[in-house]
Amino acid sequence: MSKQFWIALVVIAAILGGIVFVTNHNKPGATGNANAATNHVKGQDSANVTLIEYGDYECPVCGSFEPVVEQVYAKYSDKIRFQFRNLPLTQIHPNAFAAARAAEAANLQNKFWEMHDLLYQNQTTWASASDPESFFDAYATQLQLNLTQFKQDYASEEVNNVVNADLAAFAKTGDEEATPTFYLDGKKLDNTKLIDANNNPAVDAFSKVLDAEIAKQTSTAAH
Repeated sequence: MSKQFWIALVVIAAILGGIVFVTNHNKPGATGNANAATNHVKGQDSANVTLIEYGDYECPVCGSFEPVVEQVYAKYSDKIRFQFRNLPLTQIHPNAFAAARAAEAANLQNKFWEMHDLLYQNQTTWASASDPESFFDAYATQLQLNLTQFKQDYASEEVNNVVNADLAAFAKTGDEEATPTFYLDGKKLDNTKLIDANNNPAVDAFSKVLDAEIAKQTSTAAH
């Protein structure tokens, strides 16, 4: 075969390789440098108690828990630490990973919690969109972020790796992927203990669990 034929094959292979890279970039499991799991924390740890939520911004159940979690935070912000980590369940929530990227991109401009809140508050608006990025850009503008930087960070390998690091951290627990999943001082909570008689998330139910852990840690520290 001619030299020109083999050159053409090389060019085609290079083009296809580029397409594969672009397609796989910023997706769950995309390769890149290993990152530590995120450390989005608010509140204080005066009682040495930490509540971690692994959440999915597109998950309706997470959306129903969110207002209650905010009330719980308001009640216990001076006693325990609250931490959020990403667990986008992409098989059932196709926009979840993109939403996690939006939150992590906002984090690079110190607006993680603000974007976190907007994503949940507007969940029904962007969740079913064929391309939710325009909504995320609007939220970034609302938060007065540098939009050019936000868009670059949103599409970056760095942000992609951060979300994947949270997925890897959850995988190490060995627990089944489900959202929201809460851990209190490293122990997985039973979500049925966090709801009321009508199966709705409830502040009183959270309080019962948290008060018991605070009392336990306070007693341990006293001895």
